[in-house]
Amino acid sequence: MSEQIPKTFRDWREARRFRAWQLKAKGWKQADIAEALGVTPAAVSQWLKRAREGGVQALRTRSGSGAKPRLTAAQLERLPELLSAGPEAYGFRGDVWTRARVGTVIKQEYGVSYSDGHVGRLLRRVGWSLQKPEERADQRDEEAVERWQEETWPALKKKAPKKSEPLSS
Repeated sequence: MSEQIPKTFRDWREARRFRAWQLKAKGWKQADIAEALGVTPAAVSQWLKRAREGGVQALRTRSGSGAKPRLTAAQLERLPELLSAGPEAYGFRGDVWTRARVGTVIKQEYGVSYSDGHVGRLLRRVGWSLQKPEERADQRDEEAVERWQEETWPALKKKAPKKSEPLSS
């Protein structure tokens, strides 16, 4: 029990585990340690066992490793190359990639299914950003739109009833 206790801790829970170790080294009983720290005797027992088996550093906060990635780094790196062929190369109509479409391509190419939300995270990871296509008609007449905005719209705005006037039906 002579291992070095760190001077700084990652969080209050970690500090509590190290305090339990210190109190045990001073000869305290597990039940008394649990009462002093506001935890169950079973928790103290687990902490002390961890420290005995793995050394006092085993009391450090461990970060969760998370699930193992289902796509390898090489597969993920190749994704932009696959998508550069365009949606029509995979049988989709139109020239827009959606997360659902990208998910379908990932399923076809690698046999891995992801939710649309996770597909979005994967796309951000490979450097793709959200793109919203402009919804404008191909036959749009920009000059006519500009004329309408400058001439017709102001006239319509002037004719709008004031809040105090009743609306007519």
